[in-house]
Amino acid sequence: MTTHTSQESDTTTRRGERGYSLVALLALMTVLMITMMAAAPSLQQQSRRERELEAIARGEEVAEAIRAYVHYARRLPTSMEELQKGAPVGTKNVQVLRASAARDPLSESGEWRLIKVNDRAMIGFIQELTRYTDGHLPPPTTDQALAQVARMPRVTGVLDIESVEDSSGADDDSLTSTGPFVGVASRSRRESVVTYYGIERHSGWVFTPFYR
Repeated sequence: MTTHTSQESDTTTRRGERGYSLVALLALMTVLMITMMAAAPSLQQQSRRERELEAIARGEEVAEAIRAYVHYARRLPTSMEELQKGAPVGTKNVQVLRASAARDPLSESGEWRLIKVNDRAMIGFIQELTRYTDGHLPPPTTDQALAQVARMPRVTGVLDIESVEDSSGADDDSLTSTGPFVGVASRSRRESVVTYYGIERHSGWVFTPFYR
C-alpha cells in the first residue's frame, strides 16, 4: 500500500517537472521572439545604411571618373557606356571607372540617372548646397579642364525656396538620355537614413566633380 502511494507520488512529481519545463521553454521562446521582433527594425535600418554608404562611395567614384575623363579627352562623357569604355587617348582608351561603380545599388534598375548642366536635379543640388553652407557656396571648380567644358548655372536667392521633390518613393523610370553629363544621381526617390550634404532623399544626391 505504501509502495503504491510512493509510485503515484513519483509519477505526479515527474509530470509536474515536465509541466514546469514546458512552461519555461514557452517563456524562453516568447522572450526570444520579442527580442528578434525588436531587433528587426534596427537590422533593416543598418542594412539600408550600408547600401546608402555604398551608393555614396560609388557615386563619388563616378564623379572622379568624370573628372579623369575630362582631363584625358578634354570633353564630357555622353553616356555611362562611354565612361566605362574609358577616355580616348590616341589609339587607346584609358580606364577611369570600375564596372561595379557604374551600378546604382539603391534603385531597382541599377542604372544611374545622368545629370546635365541645367537639369532640375543639378539646380536643386546647388540649392541644397547653398543651404548646407549657409549661403556660402564655394566656386563650382578650380579645375581649369572642368571649367572649360561646362559652366554651372547660377542659382541665386535659394535660401528661402522650398525644394520640390517627388514624395511617392517610387523609382524614376524615365528613359536615360544621352549627351554630355556632369554627374549622376540615384533613380530611387526614397527618403534616406544617411544624409549627403544635408540631403535626405536618394534622388537629391548628385555626384559630380563640380562643387567638391
